[in-house]
Amino acid sequence: MPKKKLKKEEESIEELNQSQENLEDQMTEKEAVIELSREEQLENEVAELKNKHLRMFAEFENFKKRTAKERIDLFRNAGLEFFEAMLPILDDFDRAAKHREEDQIIEGLTKGIDLIHSKLKGILEQKGLRVMESSIGADFDTDFHEAITQIPAPSDEMKGKVIDQTENGYLLNDKVIRYAKVVVGQ
Repeated sequence: MPKKKLKKEEESIEELNQSQENLEDQMTEKEAVIELSREEQLENEVAELKNKHLRMFAEFENFKKRTAKERIDLFRNAGLEFFEAMLPILDDFDRAAKHREEDQIIEGLTKGIDLIHSKLKGILEQKGLRVMESSIGADFDTDFHEAITQIPAPSDEMKGKVIDQTENGYLLNDKVIRYAKVVVGQ
C-alpha cells in the first residue's frame, strides 16, 4: 500500500509540476504581450510627438509668412498719413479746376493751376494713390462710399444708387484710404 500511495503522491507532484510549468508558460506569454504593448505604446508616443513637431513647424512657417506679409504691407502703406494730409489740397485743386472755366480767369494762371494739379496727381499716382472711379449711378456700396445724405430718388431705378458725389474716394495700393462722399437716392 505504501507503494500505491507513493505512486499517487508522485503523480500528484508531477501534475503539480506540470501545472506550474503551464502557469509559468502562461506568465511568460503574458509578459511578452505586456512587453509588446509597451513597445506599441512607445511607438505610438513617438508617432504622436513627431506629429506634434510637424504641426508646430508648419504653424511656425505660417507665422513667418504672415509676419513677412504684414511687414511688406507696412512698408507699402507707410506714407498713409502723408497721403491723407494731401487729399484736401488735391480736392481744392479739383474744385478750382471746375470753377476756373466759370470765372474766366486769365489764361496763364489757368495753365499754371492745371500744370501744378497734373504734377501733384502724377506724383501721388506714382506712389500708389488712385482716384476711385466716379460712382454716379452705381449701387451704394459701403466698402467704397460714405453717404453724407439721402434725397428722394428722381426715378425708381435710382433708389439705393449714388445720385451725386461731393468728394472723390481714394485707394492707396488697392486699400481704401478715403471713402467717396456721396448722395444716395431714397
